[in-house]
Amino acid sequence: MVALLLWPLQVGAQGALGNLAEVEDVRGEASGPEAFDEWLAGFRERALAAGISEETLDEGLSGVSYQPEIIDLDRNQAEFVKPIWTYLDTAVSELRVANGRDAVARQADLLAAIEEEYGVDRHVVAAIWGLESAYGVVRGSTDTLAALATLSADSRRGAFFEEQLLAGLQILQSGAVDRNEMQGSWAGAMGHTQFMPTSYLEHAVDWSGGGQSDIWNDNPADALASTAAYLANFGWTEGQPWGLEVRLPEDFDFLLADREVTKLPSEWAAIGIEPVSGETVPDDHGPASILLPAGHEGAAFMVFGNFEVIEAYNTADAYVVAVGHLANRIAGAGPLEGEWPRHLRGLGAEERLELQERLTEAGFDTQGVDGKIGPNTVDAIRAYQVAEGLLPDGFASVPLLERLR
Repeated sequence: MVALLLWPLQVGAQGALGNLAEVEDVRGEASGPEAFDEWLAGFRERALAAGISEETLDEGLSGVSYQPEIIDLDRNQAEFVKPIWTYLDTAVSELRVANGRDAVARQADLLAAIEEEYGVDRHVVAAIWGLESAYGVVRGSTDTLAALATLSADSRRGAFFEEQLLAGLQILQSGAVDRNEMQGSWAGAMGHTQFMPTSYLEHAVDWSGGGQSDIWNDNPADALASTAAYLANFGWTEGQPWGLEVRLPEDFDFLLADREVTKLPSEWAAIGIEPVSGETVPDDHGPASILLPAGHEGAAFMVFGNFEVIEAYNTADAYVVAVGHLANRIAGAGPLEGEWPRHLRGLGAEERLELQERLTEAGFDTQGVDGKIGPNTVDAIRAYQVAEGLLPDGFASVPLLERLR
């Protein structure tokens, strides 16, 4: 039985969301209660024009009100704001690993059949399940449509969440779920593996044969199959690892630690990059890049195309590493060997915003000021480090911010 002491992170708060990357300024003001009411009136007209019935609107939006706590959660997503080592301590805890092995054993036949159908590693599917809902124990109790309405009325990503709200109402109108069962995370993600409404409409499958994909109930079959289908639809390569931990040579050129720089495993081996396992990595896995999620003082990874596929679920490097490493641990692998720079504290919320502002002002555009250290910010940091003659590892740190100041 899955231990009830294991609670999910705010890891999967947005679940299967596609390309929701660093965008817009986190300092944009939320709409507030009065503006929310005005937005809601306008939204009803747009929803009617989009084919949502009056009956569905009344059922779905009756009693919905502005929820400021939802906005606060949106500003502080763990996978973007915590240091990766702190994040992984919880995401891949020994308890989560043990519960994952237990869950895979209990659902062995189901997961084997899903893997056979979609070609997606069952351990990766299980890891997403573990991160998103603690293997189904905590699927979220926030009213999905109320959360999406609040986020739709917010000035920062209103267009994205209004699209999700319309999709949520379509799901309700289809009869796939009862209104009072339409619950999930603060961001509108639902079910065992936290599908956003548009992802449900585009990728959910009816594995159990009930007539509709039911990702909400206690049986995880439809949710797990939908997750595998989602990854397959985004280009999962059967038999290819997401990545593997490696050791770098002392003379490694850190400019090569860039997602845009890809080489075959044999080419990386030729310059001294070795898997910590000691095994030879076959070129059949395809080209790979080197990832340093905590800079030159942290663990290093060789990541393949399936890393990018998992990014379609959540764009944060920390999330993808957590999914991959948890999958490996569930399958029997041991902990990571590399150390983390635990002597460094993570940047606070205001410091992350300041870092992005100062980089952009210095001519190294982070493509938005949102306080999330994602790929665009990493690229800007590396460009700044090159210009300043620093070791270009792309890591956002307190010393880097102090230098920018």
